[in-house]
Amino acid sequence: MSFFLPIAMLVEYPLLALGPAALFIYLFRISKSRVILVTAILWLAYLPYEYAMKYRILCSGECDIRIDLLLIYPVLVFVSLFSLMAFIINRRRRA
Repeated sequence: MSFFLPIAMLVEYPLLALGPAALFIYLFRISKSRVILVTAILWLAYLPYEYAMKYRILCSGECDIRIDLLLIYPVLVFVSLFSLMAFIINRRRRA
């Protein structure tokens, strides 16, 4: 159950997506890596999408079973980890 806690928290409190978005914007400003910028944009795009789901704008009443999260969260996790690795590699090359 603890594995799904971050997912449940983001569904319940979509504003928490601003945390990773702000982090990747900051990392982009340091590194100027487009991969990191894309990751920040994806996190920012997730925010209005999740609010639209929460307030049932994008779904017709049956929003309890969220199949879309089976795609969205793995993508966000993958690009986030990839961006963090890109940032670390970028910093090591410059040092």
